[in-house]
Amino acid sequence: MRPMIWQARISRRRFLQASGLTLVAVACGGNGGEIPMPGAADDAPDVEFLEPSTQLSGDLRILLWSHFVPRHDEWFDAFAKEWGQEVGVNVTVDHIDTADVVARISSEISAGSGHDLMQHISPIPQFEPSVVDLTDVTEEAGRQYGDQVKLCRLSSHNPTTDKFFAYSHGWVPDPGDYRKSLWEGVGLPDGPSTWDELLEGGAEIMSQQGIQMGIGMSQEVDSNMAGRALLWSFGAAVQDEDENVIINSPEAVDAVEFMAKLFDQSMTQEVFGWTAASNNELLIAGQASYILNSISAYRTAQQANPEVADDVFFVPALEGPSDDLVAQHVMYNWIVPEFSPNVDAAKEFLLNYTHNQARATWESELYDFPGFPERVPELSDWLNDDPFGSDPPDKLAVLDGAEEWSTNVGFRGPASAAIGEVFATFLIPNMFAAAARGGSSPQEAVAEAEAQIVPIFDKWRREGLIGG
Repeated sequence: MRPMIWQARISRRRFLQASGLTLVAVACGGNGGEIPMPGAADDAPDVEFLEPSTQLSGDLRILLWSHFVPRHDEWFDAFAKEWGQEVGVNVTVDHIDTADVVARISSEISAGSGHDLMQHISPIPQFEPSVVDLTDVTEEAGRQYGDQVKLCRLSSHNPTTDKFFAYSHGWVPDPGDYRKSLWEGVGLPDGPSTWDELLEGGAEIMSQQGIQMGIGMSQEVDSNMAGRALLWSFGAAVQDEDENVIINSPEAVDAVEFMAKLFDQSMTQEVFGWTAASNNELLIAGQASYILNSISAYRTAQQANPEVADDVFFVPALEGPSDDLVAQHVMYNWIVPEFSPNVDAAKEFLLNYTHNQARATWESELYDFPGFPERVPELSDWLNDDPFGSDPPDKLAVLDGAEEWSTNVGFRGPASAAIGEVFATFLIPNMFAAAARGGSSPQEAVAEAEAQIVPIFDKWRREGLIGG
């Protein structure tokens, strides 16, 4: 793999002048008609490209999810194609449902052909043996843009092999979204602050008004995140700092028992067939008292059901008997498969996307947070005075400092290949569901999870990809 050395940044106009290209350089979204960039408000951050360190050519095929804030994809597609046009690369972008991304990556790696650059919204370290080491990209971003957020590093770096199996440019917080009017009725106008308050208030709302809570226990990403938040807050975890399995503990049993009560008193059977969109849809329809999610459901409600949107507020991680932590809602993992014939272009694109993280955050309507915070110095101001019409304007201020109560899916250790497989096979939400459905006792559900998790860790340990 040839190392990449990026040049100091230059403005887009200077780049065009230096390279001799004849495209019209325009900031803030226009480009003289060459690429149909979406319009932007006057205060949207400028787009600025970096000069490539080497001559680029050929095709760059990008695969990523369909963003929960559609505005981002409209901007991203135009941004990627314009960048390619400027540097001589033919860029194509394909979006698919997030639930299909891992299977698609696996299929392309098995076939040895496909996209050059692929993104998932949670760590995918299980593909480490088949992807390019992105240490150089991560280190260059650090040199240019300061320290990477710790949970991003823990979600893209394997300390056992010292390989960056992915590049993490950003992440998404996972606050609690609650209906203020409903919680005022049970004496908690500021929403629940502890898991016990969530149970007590949610049960009362369900009993009095028939409005349920939306915390999934199915085979989808939100259920994966919610289950881990509950485990950690009760003092349990899948692994310790040294990547040893510790799931079978009294604390885990207590967490599973609590979830069974939460289901019994405040939820319906729907949560066992949850998709990644289900809790969003429930909240937007006005049929959820609380969900554990990002702000995407709220953003959709602002357009689809403004009355509900005005009633939605946010709380940080709920306090449990031991801690108050949640998993990041989304953790961006960009990977470059070893079969890619255009690794150089993939790496250059990643740095250019990071360089324009302020615009990406804006186009995601503050959904995407930066993995390198220096790239978005305006974020705190935006959260405290939402440019996208929150009422009150500081409704999102609770997210300012979300890194303090957010962690990576591998907590208490890194996101390893074993953690990636446990995550992708939904063993944690399955564990909670087994007890909530009544088919297993909490002790049995935890023991069964351990019986499935230990062989996964043993397998990857034999491969030399995890410690312990």
